[in-house]
Amino acid sequence: MATKKTETKKASASKKNEPAKSKKEAAPIVNDETPKIRYNSLVLQEQGAKYKTLLTEKYKNRKRWEKPDLKKIKSLIPGTVIKVYVEEGQKVKEGDLMMVLEAMKMKNKIYFPMDGTVKKIYVKEEEKVPKDHLMIELK
Repeated sequence: MATKKTETKKASASKKNEPAKSKKEAAPIVNDETPKIRYNSLVLQEQGAKYKTLLTEKYKNRKRWEKPDLKKIKSLIPGTVIKVYVEEGQKVKEGDLMMVLEAMKMKNKIYFPMDGTVKKIYVKEEEKVPKDHLMIELK
């Protein structure tokens, strides 16, 4: 019986080393529904230590950060404009009260960040505004 097992093992080993005899190879299975995630790597070095990270397509297609323009007053959070204290053409100073914006049941007072003249007001009282909505523009 021991000889039959060794003969079987030798026969199966010789079959593994032989090339496939079939004329047609199986086509690769392609699933078009699978999202394609591509990566680019980034290597950061801090005090001699190297850190490797991968950047996904989602990260590369994100909204880029821009330096805020102080002449364009945008809403930081979504909310409702309760009261607007300025008019178009009015001269204002840094620290003057511009409007009150209610967000998450809190009334937030918004002040002017710099001196200037109100060029245009894009919101009205009781208007709901989304995040990053342009509310007031200065000259």
